[in-house]
Amino acid sequence: MYSKDGEDYFVVDAHVHMWDGSDENQRNIHGAEFIECFYDYHRNLSPAEYVWDFRKYQKYSEENFMTDIFENGYADHAIFNPAALPAFYKNGFSRDIAQDMARRSPDRLTYNHNFDPRFGDAGIRRLEEAAATFGLKGVKIYTAEWKDDSRGFKMSDRETYRYLEKCQELGIKNIHVHKGPTIKPLDRDSFDVADIDHCATDFPDLNFIVEHVGLPRLEDFCWIATQETNVYGGLAVAIPFIHTRPRYWAQIIGELLYWIGEDKILFGSDYALWQPKWLIEKFVDFQFPEDMQGEYGQITVAQKKKILGLNAAALYPHIEVPEHLRLDTASTSAEPVGALE
Repeated sequence: MYSKDGEDYFVVDAHVHMWDGSDENQRNIHGAEFIECFYDYHRNLSPAEYVWDFRKYQKYSEENFMTDIFENGYADHAIFNPAALPAFYKNGFSRDIAQDMARRSPDRLTYNHNFDPRFGDAGIRRLEEAAATFGLKGVKIYTAEWKDDSRGFKMSDRETYRYLEKCQELGIKNIHVHKGPTIKPLDRDSFDVADIDHCATDFPDLNFIVEHVGLPRLEDFCWIATQETNVYGGLAVAIPFIHTRPRYWAQIIGELLYWIGEDKILFGSDYALWQPKWLIEKFVDFQFPEDMQGEYGQITVAQKKKILGLNAAALYPHIEVPEHLRLDTASTSAEPVGALE
């Protein structure tokens, strides 16, 4: 929980990782390129005092994670959204320790499974096994992953639909999809947000959390998420601009509030890309610059509370919000101004 100026904020970090980008785990040059690109995002968008040494960044410890997320980072709960990347890493990019951590701390950590529909029936079986083991509430999909000669897939592909149908059958409702900036050597167009329009229409009982709000295709994302009531925006990668490009950040959050509304935006640090402590502190302090308020108005404490944790808890009802940290939704909810209805 974070407290500031007499207000308490229930925090759910809805996008965290435990990864292994070490030299020993790299399968090829692309593994090195990927973690180096990740590090560039970390180094260039973080305050100087939060920049790690590269070797630590490649493979950090469970102690680092628990301290940064829960002790220093204010989180009441965090959600693992793993990336596999077996074409680049011998043992995969995401570490099995995340699964063990979630087992040991179910009150603080939720584990989401990662799937790639190009693995066919074998991948379906792994999804079923993970659902049985972890009681899955969500999955993470990385549409630009490489496999053999394929350099990505679409959420509208027939094989992807097989997996989404299986998610429905297994009661896995939250589908987190990386639709944001590319990471070298992956292809930018494989992260195009347009295919979300298809699957959100065809699977109205599933929630599609578009991670990174489609950047650099924010406008496309907003138009889709306005139309599709089951499409949400995850702020990972977007929110660090609050430090380096505060006016750009103001435009991003202003557009999101205008088009999709305060109930469909989720905080995520993308740890260890960035540490949540400074992101949360800067977000709670954030107000729109005076010359932008005529267009965007002002962001309220209630809106910040929803974005920082209450919206994610609504999608993951096993996350219990203490009664004194809840909001009276009848008095705080509002339709987004840009709703096309």
